[in-house]
Amino acid sequence: MQAQPAQKYQAFPPVQLTDRQWPNAVISQPPIWMSTDLRDGNQSLFEPMDADKKMRMFKMLCQIGFKEIEVAFPSASQTDFNFVRTLIEAQHIPEDVTIEVLTQAREHLIRRTMEAVRGARRVIVHIYNATSPTFREVVFGMSKEQVKAMVVEAVTLVKQLAADMPETEVVLQYSPETFTATELTFAKEICDRVTEVWGATPARKVIINCPATVEVATPNVYADQIEWMHRHLARRDSVILSLHPHNDRGTAVAATELAMMAGADRVEGCLFGHGERTGNVDLVTVALNMYTQGIHPGLDFSDINAIGRTVEACTQIDIHPRHPYAGDLVFTAFSGSHQDAIKKGFAAQASEGTWNVPYLPIDPRDLGRSYDSIIRVNSQSGKGGVAYLLESQYGIVMPRRLQVEFSGVVQQYTDSHGSEMSAADIWQLFQQTYMEATTPVRYREYHLQEGGTGQSIRMHVDVDGMSTLLKGEGNGPIDAAVHALQGLGIEVQVRSFEERSTGASHSGGEALACAFVEVVCQGSVCYGVGLDSNIVTASIKAVFSGINRCGVVCVSPAAVAEA
Repeated sequence: MQAQPAQKYQAFPPVQLTDRQWPNAVISQPPIWMSTDLRDGNQSLFEPMDADKKMRMFKMLCQIGFKEIEVAFPSASQTDFNFVRTLIEAQHIPEDVTIEVLTQAREHLIRRTMEAVRGARRVIVHIYNATSPTFREVVFGMSKEQVKAMVVEAVTLVKQLAADMPETEVVLQYSPETFTATELTFAKEICDRVTEVWGATPARKVIINCPATVEVATPNVYADQIEWMHRHLARRDSVILSLHPHNDRGTAVAATELAMMAGADRVEGCLFGHGERTGNVDLVTVALNMYTQGIHPGLDFSDINAIGRTVEACTQIDIHPRHPYAGDLVFTAFSGSHQDAIKKGFAAQASEGTWNVPYLPIDPRDLGRSYDSIIRVNSQSGKGGVAYLLESQYGIVMPRRLQVEFSGVVQQYTDSHGSEMSAADIWQLFQQTYMEATTPVRYREYHLQEGGTGQSIRMHVDVDGMSTLLKGEGNGPIDAAVHALQGLGIEVQVRSFEERSTGASHSGGEALACAFVEVVCQGSVCYGVGLDSNIVTASIKAVFSGINRCGVVCVSPAAVAEA
């Protein structure tokens, strides 16, 4: 780094707003939420989502409660165009959900975009162009008047094409890209021209989106900019004032919260902060921050683990274990004093009282999680790291959440026995916990057959010592096994599945496959582990391990036989 950064970088000038009101404001209600996971989040991935992953993500966003979802940049690729058409033609869009599509302010791109959304019940058409001096002068070589003329032409064209689509309600959204680096007077001038040309009214509002395309200043400056626009925009009663913060300075959440206090009506962002560079604002954090202040955000994160696993599967990016609210370690205390304070807080917490547990700003149960008070054995402690020893000595590479779970088992053992554990001791405890959990349902053998739509399975099991035959069909062996277990009244959901090779069998023969399955069964969430030379057999063993560890209760074999 240079010794004198002031010679190269300049501080962002403050906004002239001497009577700012936002510092005394409070957030009292949620904004309009708009997810950009399928567009801004998707375009920034190493490997963008395919159609199946985009559909899975779209459906999950709808389940969470998003009513506005930016689904694609349809003029950018045939893949995006086709996805929009699939959503519309196959009627995947719920009645209360509005899709949004993005396009630059260019005629051929706008025409292609409008072609993509034809037939939708309601759609937000989001046009943008860069407006800051650097982009005007360096990137495009355009004057202010030329930039403004481009926008007017784009809005006029969208208005004309929308008139030819009476079956579709078209809502206009305009973003002066690089808003935070644009002169406020020019940003207002161009936005006022947009609402004028569109003919905005209180019944036909325009979304004016003010993006921190690049975060260039402290959060209070963004709040000042938003309050200035809130107070000076023409036709304010006909405008939905929207935010699109990025996280270049690491303060997108703070900037969003202050800008909401400054008069914004709407927030765009991504789950867990995906997006270009350092990402869009993290909507999970913004929403749950509100929740901890007694304001329901209108979004459902009551099963944060399932949401996190879906996002990880679709984006192929892991959620950091310290990520607010969703990270695997955020409800885990390693410090003995922290553990003691938390335990005392839980003991004193009234079931209907205000939440007041030390170190925990939110009740983990509200997110479908639990408090994991774990002191994990590690290689630096002299006891040997649990995960390290199982991997180095036995080739068992546990998923991260299983590491957390099994470390708790080890901790309970050492607490009760007061002795140090060797690698062999840990391996024996691992087998007892996960691979010898055979009550009340014991797996014996299975036979698979290919079917017309998948696979069918016949499983021989022991239920409380009585031999029973189960049958099921599914799109794969695990799905078929899950359906077969329904014959015992066992409803099980596989939340995550991983398989790995151990490198070699413990008897020195061929490599063994190890399967890890996280299951939800009868209200419990447990890991199951299966080990076998055949990966399918290992997977089915893992399912049985999981349901038995959940303490499954099933119908009697006699009842199955009668059925």
